[in-house]
Amino acid sequence: MTFLTQLWSMLDEMAESTPESYHRFMQQQLEDAKQYCTPPEPHLCLQTHILDPNEKSLFINLCRWKRVPAPKSPTDPLPLSAGPLEEVSDKIYSIIDIAYNPTVLQRENQAEMDHVICLTFKYIEEHYNLCLSHSYHIATFTLKGSLKRMKQSLRAGPLPAPLFNRNTRNGTYTSFKLLSRDGVMETEKSKVHLIEEIASMELVREPVTPAYELTIAKDANRKPLKIELKVEMPKVSSVSECELSLSRDDVIIEVPEKYRLQLDLPELVEEEATTATFNTGKGVLLIIMPIP
Repeated sequence: MTFLTQLWSMLDEMAESTPESYHRFMQQQLEDAKQYCTPPEPHLCLQTHILDPNEKSLFINLCRWKRVPAPKSPTDPLPLSAGPLEEVSDKIYSIIDIAYNPTVLQRENQAEMDHVICLTFKYIEEHYNLCLSHSYHIATFTLKGSLKRMKQSLRAGPLPAPLFNRNTRNGTYTSFKLLSRDGVMETEKSKVHLIEEIASMELVREPVTPAYELTIAKDANRKPLKIELKVEMPKVSSVSECELSLSRDDVIIEVPEKYRLQLDLPELVEEEATTATFNTGKGVLLIIMPIP
């Protein structure tokens, strides 16, 4: 008996023997699912500076997100979900979105909140190999950039990367205890309040079939010369994202989690003489397959 079968059997038994418990259980599951689907919300925006490798302003959107689990105890790691570091406005400044469980950002103790901010700075430095100024101020607005951009950034956040200090062991991240003076953060190593990044919480997207056009070029005698395949993939920014598999009678194009196209070719083609080019401006892949 599989786990799923056992689960359904247990629920059937509960519904028959204790319908009130069954009802409470199902209501709780629905409530949990509703909370899980709640999108991230802006909390506050920090402005600081990247000092190295290239000096520029950095805006850190601290966001509340119920999908991010709360730490189980004061000594447990602080889970976070982070979006990619984005350069905007001709690289004048950068933005990053960091989401914590709402309980982490709604602490009444200012020292604890300062500590969360300090850990956030250290996470960004370690994760992106940057040197940040630890002097910051809280912006008058709660979110830099649009709400839509922030939600997309966090939901499609990067795959987990090694967050460990080179000198740490056992997968722990060196945290820092805050010593605040006149708005400038100084740090010293601490044994508690670790931080860890959780994986992107979106379900893996099923690839879609892209729009395409297949034509056969012929000579004056109507003899087939080559097959031209144009594939529209606007969500692709570089040909390096594409995986192309070609045989004499079929072609497969894959872009993980975005597109997949498999076609049987109307004519046999020369595999080694085939060329593929990608127009980044139009997002169009052109494959030219000569016919022997």
